[in-house]
Amino acid sequence: MTGRVHSWDLSTGVDGPGTRFVLFVSGCPLRCLYCANPDTWHMRDGRSATADEVMAEISKYRAFITAAGGGVTLTGGEPLLQPDFTGAVLRQCKEAGLHTVLDTSGFLGARADDALLADTDLVLLDIKSFDAAAYRRLTGGELAPTLAFATRLDGKGIPVWIRYVLVPGRTDDASHIDGLGAFLAGLGNVDRVDVLPFHKLGAHKYDALGIPFPLRDTPGPGPDLVERVRRQFRAHGLRAF
Repeated sequence: MTGRVHSWDLSTGVDGPGTRFVLFVSGCPLRCLYCANPDTWHMRDGRSATADEVMAEISKYRAFITAAGGGVTLTGGEPLLQPDFTGAVLRQCKEAGLHTVLDTSGFLGARADDALLADTDLVLLDIKSFDAAAYRRLTGGELAPTLAFATRLDGKGIPVWIRYVLVPGRTDDASHIDGLGAFLAGLGNVDRVDVLPFHKLGAHKYDALGIPFPLRDTPGPGPDLVERVRRQFRAHGLRAF
């Protein structure tokens, strides 16, 4: 099974539990205004690699990542843009006894078949906004597929960590956050909500690609706003960080 891969890296604490081998898969159908990885948007941005080649690379770090309580995370881009390749890597990771994480917007959740999800130990689900119009302005896509995917994951009992990027003036509306909190509280599989302050660390990539960074003049959220949003999620009985 061959796919298009942008890169891979090791990380601790941000891409799932423990130290993880993180595979960045190429291609994404959304164009989030705050995207930090515009260099992964297109399939052509990556290189061809087989699932076996990826596993050979993972095997170099297996002892280290397992000793550190980690595993393998597939991110991007959007891994579900290449569901067959993503599924093949997840399957081989599970066969090797490695903990698996799928990092996805859920926009293409319908492409994840039951076999792929059976090989997924944890989903990092990026919910950009709970308001359909705001979601469309922020990403160019539709919110409904992500919510349907979240509900499906709940039905299968697959643990989920929610990721919510906090952008002043874009995703800080209190009523939208309360709506999302109520929705998540109605699911039984949400282990935590990570409120991620918007940053501009990827701005240099836009410069290198010669494309404008839409939020270049948008400030990051202050600590008071971040804590307010965390409190809103906690008010719904959720663990928020």
